[in-house]
Amino acid sequence: MPALLLSEQQIENLRSGTPLLWLNPAYGDRASAPARPEVEQMLAAEQRLARFAPLLAQLFPELAANQGLIESPLLTAPILHQTVNPLGGRTLIKADHALPVAGSIKARGGIHEVLCFAEQLALEHKLLSGTDDDYRKLRQEDARQLFSRYEVAVGSTGNLGLSIGIIGAALGFRATVHMSIDAKQWKKERLRKRGVQVVEHDADYGAAVAAGRAQSDADPYSYFVDDENSPRLFMGYAVAALRLKQQLAEQQIPVDADHPLFVYLPAGVGGAPGGITFGLKALFGEHVHCFFAEPVQAPCMLLGMAGAPGSEPLPVYDFGLQIDTDADGLAVGTASQWVCDTVRDQLSGVYTATDDSLYRQLLLLKQLESIEVEPSAAIGCLGPAMLNTTAGQQYIAHHQLADRLSQCSHLIWTTGGSFVPDSEYQGYLQKAIEKSNSKLS
Repeated sequence: MPALLLSEQQIENLRSGTPLLWLNPAYGDRASAPARPEVEQMLAAEQRLARFAPLLAQLFPELAANQGLIESPLLTAPILHQTVNPLGGRTLIKADHALPVAGSIKARGGIHEVLCFAEQLALEHKLLSGTDDDYRKLRQEDARQLFSRYEVAVGSTGNLGLSIGIIGAALGFRATVHMSIDAKQWKKERLRKRGVQVVEHDADYGAAVAAGRAQSDADPYSYFVDDENSPRLFMGYAVAALRLKQQLAEQQIPVDADHPLFVYLPAGVGGAPGGITFGLKALFGEHVHCFFAEPVQAPCMLLGMAGAPGSEPLPVYDFGLQIDTDADGLAVGTASQWVCDTVRDQLSGVYTATDDSLYRQLLLLKQLESIEVEPSAAIGCLGPAMLNTTAGQQYIAHHQLADRLSQCSHLIWTTGGSFVPDSEYQGYLQKAIEKSNSKLS
């Protein structure tokens, strides 16, 4: 087994499914990150989404009030704060579980990538005279006829598939989503009702991606969205940082040397949290501290970040893990090497959590803040408590943050939930209540 930046105890915790907080030894070491996109690419993604906004407002009525902007609210959580945050300061929620159109954190990145492809085709075929043209033209019949000749395809555990499938079908593309065994049935049904072809695989995320990529590569009119290696996806996700900066300013919440920001991001293959981390570090630098959060049964980003720069991440199966988790959005066996190398010096650390703890946080979000999420979206609630562990306190001491904790902000980033059918959510809630009661007994 290749050398990993892990202690023997951490390796034992990984093998036994015991939660841990891993601190990134490469944090702040620019030389450790062999890949780094340009910040201008994030700004270009923001501009592209703005160009498409009038069209999106027509395609999706729920976007009309916000002039076609796909964004989620930034919420204060004073009641939840009292329960989940032992460090002080304030607790915030970036409510991507409520993102319109696709209902998850994947909406920005997935939709942005399909819009990149649509824009490319429209400019090549002279349906747009330039990027200053009226993009609402792309709703007309000649555009839809052009797009219908092409397929957009993706491999997904669920949420990315929803975003790609929904925007692809809305623009007139043939949309195909290869779903892993972890994907929920209701997500498959929602896609099929939108006219999306769903291909089910009796294997994990990696296998679904590989099968989808192979099928797409065989068709010259197919465009494959590669969650593991896509700068277009990554920059669409990164735009969230620009939006968050504006929301923080509007709520007069400072982020600076005296007011650090801690961000807790659920992580699967790494694209969405990686893009957001890239964006936040570009905007706030050393004053923002980003931590990824993963199920104990699928700590693929932890393994990827603990590996050597430029090396292929180890799969979780090498540690006897079987991705046995209800956090389907995070049920990934092997991390994206490209993402690991891109944020290798920017990520503060990774923590892992049991499904039982996710359900308890899901219940707290419902009881204390009336927020309904998927299990995977609740994992960020554990961030402040993980920073209160021995490893977390080491991080705080090393970065001389102890005397600023009363002035810091802790941001829980949720991922999915608003599209979950009520019957499905009630099942989550009942399971959460049972687990909470069993802990009390």
